[in-house]
Amino acid sequence: MNKVELESRLESLTDEINFLRQLYDEELRELQSQVSDTSVVLSMDNSRSLDLDGIIAEVKAQYEDIANRSRAEAESMYQIKYEELKTTAGKHGADLRSTRGEISELSRLVQRTQAEIEALKNQVGAP
Repeated sequence: MNKVELESRLESLTDEINFLRQLYDEELRELQSQVSDTSVVLSMDNSRSLDLDGIIAEVKAQYEDIANRSRAEAESMYQIKYEELKTTAGKHGADLRSTRGEISELSRLVQRTQAEIEALKNQVGAP
């Protein structure tokens, strides 16, 4: 009876060992699949390389675009200022011509008035 009991216990322990072994093997396979998934992700992350030449070219293109727009804006402002100054110079030129005409007219008026004064002086002094 003792022998049967021990054999029964041995069989039950053997079954439990086999069950635990299967459970261990399954957990081990699951962990290995997780590790391999992780390593795939890591290997994918590590396989990415930065395209620094492309990034530098893109930044350079952006700065060249900004420089071209700034240059165009400055040239536009220069043209606007140039046209304003040209218009102002034209106005001042016209004003100068007008003022010279007025000065000439006033000079002729002064000369006529002086001639009339001289004529009147001559008339008063000549009686």
